[in-house]
Order: sequence, then C-alpha cells, then structure tokens
Amino acid sequence: MQKVRLDQIDRLILRNLQADGRITNLKLSKLIGISPPPCLRRVRALEETGYIKSYHANLNPKALGYNVTAFAQVGLISQAETDLNAFEKTVHKWPEVRECFMLAGEIDYLLKIVAKDWEAFQAFLTTKLTPTDNVNLIKSSLSIRTAKLEQGIPVKLDPIESKEDQQNLR
Repeated sequence: MQKVRLDQIDRLILRNLQADGRITNLKLSKLIGISPPPCLRRVRALEETGYIKSYHANLNPKALGYNVTAFAQVGLISQAETDLNAFEKTVHKWPEVRECFMLAGEIDYLLKIVAKDWEAFQAFLTTKLTPTDNVNLIKSSLSIRTAKLEQGIPVKLDPIESKEDQQNLR
C-alpha cells in the first residue's frame, strides 16, 4: 500500500465520506469546493492507496431482532503465535462476534457479540466460546445501552492560517 501525504482536501473528502458513504460525487465536490472530476480522482486515489478500505451500511441491530450486545474478555492458556492464529481463525467463523481485538495486558482478546436474546447469548457462550481450544478464562458483560457509537476515526483538518490559504484549497 502506497502512502501519500494527505492535504486538506483529502482530509475533507475522508471526513465527509466517513459521515456519509453514500454521498454523491457531485454533492461531495460541492462540499469540498472542487469540481467533480478531480474530486472523483482523489476519492479513487484514496481507495487505491488504502486510506478508504470499504463502504458499509450502519444497520440497526434491534430492528433486525438482535436485542443483546455483550462483550467478552477472553484469556487463553497459550499466547504462542500459532495458538493466537487458531483462535482468531475460529472467531472469524462465528457471525455473532462482530468485533475482535487482541489486547495487551491480562486479557488476550475482547469480543463484541450480538445475539437475538439472552438465551441465544448463553448458547453461544456455552456451545461455542467456552469449549474452544486454548480458552482459559471468559469474563462477559452485557451492554445496557449505547451512550456513543461513532464509526471510524477522527479526521483532523489542518488549521488554515489565512484567507489566501483558503483560496488555494479551491
């Protein structure tokens, strides 16, 4: 993946696409203050260089019947690379696990798990996660509510020092 230095226009494109991945190139170009052809070229370049990985729809879990969100802290018996890879390969097979992070510290992994109801979560825990090879410890917590859910990362814009700098962006 080729890394290039992002300028203010690239950062504005990233910020706007992260907020609305379905925005049209025409609307995006107007928001950014450049014409549509160079805007599209920049978006494609950001995709090709790996700054934009993919586009997703943000689904409502409760509307689709997933009423339980839980987090499981998982400790493994062995942290040998082959054992870590085997656990991660297993986790990829489980659609209930929506996110999996390897951690530094006492806990090896943090899993975000969704389930239709409490019984489905218990079944996942007892039939899939607990009997998995190399799993030594599981501490689970149920989510009561989501206080903040902001996708992506904060895209910082460079401070613009003068009106002349602002004009040069256009």
